[in-house]
Amino acid sequence: MRLGYIAAGLLISSSSCMVLAAPFADIIYSGGDIVTVNELQPGAEAVAVKNGKIIAVGAKDELFKLKGSQTKMVDLQGKTLIPGFIDAHGHVFNTGVQALSANLLPQPDGKVNSIPALQQTLREWAAEPQNKKLGVIFGFGYDDSQLAEQRHPTRDELDAVSKDLPVIIIHQSGHLAAMNSKALAMVGYGASSADPAGGKIRRRAGSPEPDGVLEEMAFFRVLIPLFAKLSPKDNEMIFKAGMDLYTRFGYTTAQEGRATPDSVKTMYGLAQKGKLKIDVAAYPDIQGAQEVIKAPYLSRTYHNGFRVAGAKLNLDGSPQGKTAWLTQPYFVPPQGQKPDYRGYASMSDADAQKYVDLAFKNHWQLLAHVNGDAAIDQYINAVRKAEEKFGKGDRRIVAIHAQTAREDQVQAFKDLDIMPSFFPMHTFYWGDWHKNSVLGDERAQNISPTGWALARGMIFTSHHDAPVAFPNAMRVYSATVNRVTRSGAVLGPEHRVSPLVGLKTQTLWAAYQYFEEGSKGSIEVGKTADFVVLSANPLKGDPMKINDIQVLRTIKEGKVIYQADSQATQAANSCSGSDRCFTLASATMMRGGLIPACVHTY
Repeated sequence: MRLGYIAAGLLISSSSCMVLAAPFADIIYSGGDIVTVNELQPGAEAVAVKNGKIIAVGAKDELFKLKGSQTKMVDLQGKTLIPGFIDAHGHVFNTGVQALSANLLPQPDGKVNSIPALQQTLREWAAEPQNKKLGVIFGFGYDDSQLAEQRHPTRDELDAVSKDLPVIIIHQSGHLAAMNSKALAMVGYGASSADPAGGKIRRRAGSPEPDGVLEEMAFFRVLIPLFAKLSPKDNEMIFKAGMDLYTRFGYTTAQEGRATPDSVKTMYGLAQKGKLKIDVAAYPDIQGAQEVIKAPYLSRTYHNGFRVAGAKLNLDGSPQGKTAWLTQPYFVPPQGQKPDYRGYASMSDADAQKYVDLAFKNHWQLLAHVNGDAAIDQYINAVRKAEEKFGKGDRRIVAIHAQTAREDQVQAFKDLDIMPSFFPMHTFYWGDWHKNSVLGDERAQNISPTGWALARGMIFTSHHDAPVAFPNAMRVYSATVNRVTRSGAVLGPEHRVSPLVGLKTQTLWAAYQYFEEGSKGSIEVGKTADFVVLSANPLKGDPMKINDIQVLRTIKEGKVIYQADSQATQAANSCSGSDRCFTLASATMMRGGLIPACVHTY
């Protein structure tokens, strides 16, 4: 087949491949399925890379003509190459905290399915040598909906773990926490403490004394100052642990979806020292972090892998924690609440309008956390008024989660150019809980209503919201496609999507959400060589087996940053000889021993 050369070999074109490159490639991938996520060229036999960019996609025989003496030929051995996963919404910095804390997650990601198991896990974590010096017992991921007792642990039950050290455990939703008596005293919560705006201090029955459980701002307002006391080295260690965890699930672009000024400065500072392992886009909290939503942090381009990409606004809480703001009552109200309990807003309509206006005025991309349909109404109304004031524009504002969006609200998203980033992973983790306790059957069937968006020709993204769950791209993918609950029921079959659409929600459409569709999200000439090697092709075979597919390699700009078959050896080798390196497998076994890794501090 004849090749045409233009501009001294800079462009090669034919009917079966496209090439944009100097004559020889650095790397050529072939020997397996290549899923390009490019409708104009859905498949290929080979992909060539030079200087971290894709220079050719097409027929193997033609691309092999780009092989030089230094070209690395990579045989996929029948495995599947796809674009790197892009985190549509998560918290990569906070995921580092998850990686380093006691694993209180229920099955399948942990072993805590009862309060005694929770207590024992905390005791074991506290006994680890590297944790004894911390002066606090810290756990993440307990879920009252999955505990045998079907309730939150009390301060007394955490006192049984330790009366001398503060015990702080964070709910899997990230919107609630429980503390022992020592921790409550440390943060100043007692019988006379008033509930803060946008939060609640739960009380003992018939008493004003806190029972240990804190909701929303009652939790956030005390935890943030505690983390502010961490040293720069501690913060760098946490951030690196988060990035490492992301790479193990195939992510080449991550998000810190509610960044603090300190976390932004840590991430930016680390990027100034050298290129980050993956790209990280941060969205600082618009209420308390405006000081970093500006240059040199705010940018449409990455600086050594980091940028502040916009702002985050939080308008309500968590449906599984029953703090999301709904227009109709919860199916089963939480303990101590009246039958008409609907959750609550994080702020007034006036404040919500103020912050949406601020984002529109400054041309900041805005991501708003809206779980309940009342919070979604508040956001839609504020966006409509802001648009009237500041005009339309390509802002790509996002409704994060939008789990209980009604069909009229999905239409409003389309009308106002609000991009929904849905959370279908809830259908697995909390689908049964939503159906039986949170929303009831009818509303639960329509949680994360992707079908309504597709029917309107909309694009959307799907996310994990780590550390709410692991940044497990294949779990996100499977839930988006299949919507199967823990019990095996299908929740909302009309909202199931095809495997190709499910893949787009974490690749091409996620790249669009970031204004990066020209450089990421598909395997196309000119785009960044961000790839994942999977054990099987998710577009072939039974969609119900998508979650069984393994991430074998994560490749950033042509460089392997994670390889499953040698990761344990790499971790052991890289830790040896360092007196300030410890193995995370000993503290939480990296979530059941599945992800051996180590973290260096410098």
